[in-house]
Amino acid sequence: MPEFRIPLITGEYYHVFNRGVARQPIFLSIKDYEQALLALSYYRFSNPPMRLSRYKELSVEERTNTLNELQESEKRVEIASFVLMPNHFHMLLKQTAENGISSFISQFANSYTRYFNTKHNRVGPIFQGVFKSVHVETTEQLVHLSRYIHLNPAVSAVVKESDLISYRWSSLPDYLEEKNSSLIYSDAVLEQFSSREEYKKFVINYIDYGKELEKIKHLILED
Repeated sequence: MPEFRIPLITGEYYHVFNRGVARQPIFLSIKDYEQALLALSYYRFSNPPMRLSRYKELSVEERTNTLNELQESEKRVEIASFVLMPNHFHMLLKQTAENGISSFISQFANSYTRYFNTKHNRVGPIFQGVFKSVHVETTEQLVHLSRYIHLNPAVSAVVKESDLISYRWSSLPDYLEEKNSSLIYSDAVLEQFSSREEYKKFVINYIDYGKELEKIKHLILED
């Protein structure tokens, strides 16, 4: 029976996540992570003029011109935070166009799957069915979800605690560095804190508790 999906509301935030088929890895190399980041950046716009694979074949000047034009166009989503893990991903997304999240995730997943299958000489889906989404109903929930997403590499022991803030495949570095990121829209979360340093403490001080929750999750959640 087809899965019934409640329409996602434009202007609202959602926690969106999915994992590899049978928990298999979906990122096997640095190039894989870099390709996924490029796909996130490219397909967040409502009307990309070509497939990402074609975009990558353009000259540097043509890519720059295309990207500049996209920056002035409508977006499907604003990416508030994200993390790419070896066999799954989490994103905190604000839908900014009708059907934006569904079309964004669809094009991201299809594009990355084509790349992954070509590179690794395989066929078939790499993601486990339709993505999951949870509506974010309060600012407090939004802030705590951003922390949950940013803590993933440490609580899952993918990196050491000391390396969490420099994990390249997460939006956490964008939150902590004084720079303008064209990919991440962090204002809704960071405006709840007096400084980036306060947000850093909010995340780092929760690592041990996050690890305990991770242990409990495996005991109480179904496969």
